[in-house]
Amino acid sequence: MEKDIFTESGLRSDRIPSHIAVIMDGNGRWAKIHGMDRVNGHNEGVNSARDVIETSVDLGVKYLTLYVFSKENWNRPEFEVNCLMSLLVQTIAGEIDSLMKKNVRVIPVGEISDLPENAKRSMESVISITGKNTGMTLMLAISYSGREEIVRAVNLLLKEGRHEVTEKEFRKHLYAGDIPDPELMIRTGGEMRISNFLLWQCAYTELYISDKFWPDFRKQDFLNAVADYQKRERRFGKTSEQIKGENN
Repeated sequence: MEKDIFTESGLRSDRIPSHIAVIMDGNGRWAKIHGMDRVNGHNEGVNSARDVIETSVDLGVKYLTLYVFSKENWNRPEFEVNCLMSLLVQTIAGEIDSLMKKNVRVIPVGEISDLPENAKRSMESVISITGKNTGMTLMLAISYSGREEIVRAVNLLLKEGRHEVTEKEFRKHLYAGDIPDPELMIRTGGEMRISNFLLWQCAYTELYISDKFWPDFRKQDFLNAVADYQKRERRFGKTSEQIKGENN
C-alpha cells in the first residue's frame, strides 16, 4: 500500500502553509556547471516545477505562486527571452491535462499583455480552461514586478478618485486581489534577496533559502522547506509568551 505523504514525510497536516511562493533561481548557473547552454537549464527546471506543483497538491496547499519571468528578465539576451517564451507555450500545452486532472486553477500575476502573441494566447487558454477548477490555485508570475504592482494599484485607486484607503481596500487592487499572503517563500540558488517579488504580500512571510539550483530542487527538497517552516514560530510582532497563551 502506498504511503500517505504525511506518513512518508513526517509533516504535520495541520501546519501546511496555505500559500507558498517560489523564486525558481539558478537555471543558468546549473547549465553552466553542466557544460550546457542556459536554455537547457530552463528546460530542466520545468521538471522541478512539475514536482513542486504535484507535491503542493498532495499536501493540500491552497495557493502556489511561481516566479516564472520578471519584468527585468526582458533585458536578457533576445535569444534567451525567445527561448523562454517558446518554453512557456510548450510547457502549458504539455501540462494542461495534468492540471485538469489535479483540479488546479491557473491565474496570472503580472502583465501578460507584455507577452508575445503566441505566449499570450497560451496563457489565456490555460486560464480559461482551468478557470472552473476548485482545487489548488497556481499563480504564475510572468512579466511581474513587485514595485510596478504597487504603483499600478495606486494608479487604479487614483483613477477611482480615491484619496484615502485601508490596507484591505488597497489589496483588492493588486494582481491577485484577496488571495492571502504567502506564509512561506522558497528561493533556490543560494541568493539572499527577494528580487522585487511580492513586496507588499511578503511583509511577514517566512523565507527559506536553498543552495540548490532550481533544476536540482525536487520533491524531497520542497518537503524539507515545509518541514523547516513547521519548526518556526509566527509571532507577527507579538512575544513568544503571547503566542503560546493564544494556542493553549
